[in-house]
Amino acid sequence: MSHDHNSAGAAHGNTKQYTIGFILSIVLTIIPFGMVMAGGFGRGLVIATIAITAVAQILVQLIYFLHMNSSSEQRWNVIAFIYTILTVAILLVGSVWIMNYLHYNMMI
Repeated sequence: MSHDHNSAGAAHGNTKQYTIGFILSIVLTIIPFGMVMAGGFGRGLVIATIAITAVAQILVQLIYFLHMNSSSEQRWNVIAFIYTILTVAILLVGSVWIMNYLHYNMMI
């Protein structure tokens, strides 16, 4: 009896992909943690390292664990993800813009 639950659009990885993703996630977590715990680094360098490794961590999660890629099966998932990112960015930028505008007007 086969237990193949692989429906259209549902990509599943293999052990090698999950292991690579796990190791990359661990390394991308240890790098900024080690920099903060060791001290002696400039504040700007630490913040830049945290930001860069955070973006890399997101990409690793999307590629190795959520299996997002440019295949035709994943096209709608990628489009939905991009739409979500744009919506969140518009909300964040708009909120900061409005709060800055209100702060400016309250100080006049």
